[in-house]
Amino acid sequence: DIGDIVRGKDLYLGNKKKKQNGKKTEREKLEQKLKEIFAKIYEELIKKKAQAKKHYENDTENYYKLREDWWALNRKEVWKAITCHAGQSAQYFRHTCGAGKDRTATNHDCQCANTDVPTYFDYVPQYLR
Repeated sequence: DIGDIVRGKDLYLGNKKKKQNGKKTEREKLEQKLKEIFAKIYEELIKKKAQAKKHYENDTENYYKLREDWWALNRKEVWKAITCHAGQSAQYFRHTCGAGKDRTATNHDCQCANTDVPTYFDYVPQYLR
């Protein structure tokens, strides 16, 4: 799941075996790329906001805290990007818009009428989904 990958919480570790030529696995390449991306975000952030350095001072070299914050701020935009060509009749498989007995289906483009992301499953641990 994209949210888990971005936040560094994905349970799928991929093929751990190195290729015979000794190159990194796809999973290792992905993690390295995410590290590089979030290092750039971190550097830009601390240039613009002095309190950012203090906020992230205990973060790991993998930037997990920053990754969590980034996902919280951008998950809606990521969902829109994923579903931008879903089509007017596309619906999420469960009634997930709203709460309680008033839940409705996604009305079009796999989005709720108020354009919220239709689920918060990305915050439920993978092993419980």
